[in-house]
Amino acid sequence: MIRYALHCDRGHSFESWFQSSSAYESQVKRKLVACPICNSTKVDKAIMAPRIVGKKGRGRAAPPPEAVAAATPEAAPSGSTSLMMAQERELRSKLKELRDHIVKNADNVGERFPNEARAMHYGDKEHRPIYGEASPDEAKALIDEGIEVSPLPTLPEDRN
Repeated sequence: MIRYALHCDRGHSFESWFQSSSAYESQVKRKLVACPICNSTKVDKAIMAPRIVGKKGRGRAAPPPEAVAAATPEAAPSGSTSLMMAQERELRSKLKELRDHIVKNADNVGERFPNEARAMHYGDKEHRPIYGEASPDEAKALIDEGIEVSPLPTLPEDRN
């Protein structure tokens, strides 16, 4: 694995891991690498200092300064870190809003979900908004039959 320091055409800096340098090149060429701040796909490698470990220090390399800064919240730069935290909070809020909307406006059919979805798809039952439970195999079978299904968004705090 290779970690690259990257920057977009709008000047945002970020890091990403790649299987190899050719994997990086391929993903950039296909516009699969995007800036997490502005979603720009015009991304280039930034200048990086290599981490070289001498014979005496093998296996005990000191973490890079940016890793130490990121590990201590009070030392973290407020610019991009706070922006990412704000974006994460906004995303979580939107996902919770979507989930609440579905729960409020659709019928929970529980474990009957695959059968109910099929019945509506094939015209045996009237269409209505539903949600419920389906195993990954059941969901795949529904999708293979051309029945549109999506997982209900869950957040880490929903599992506590």
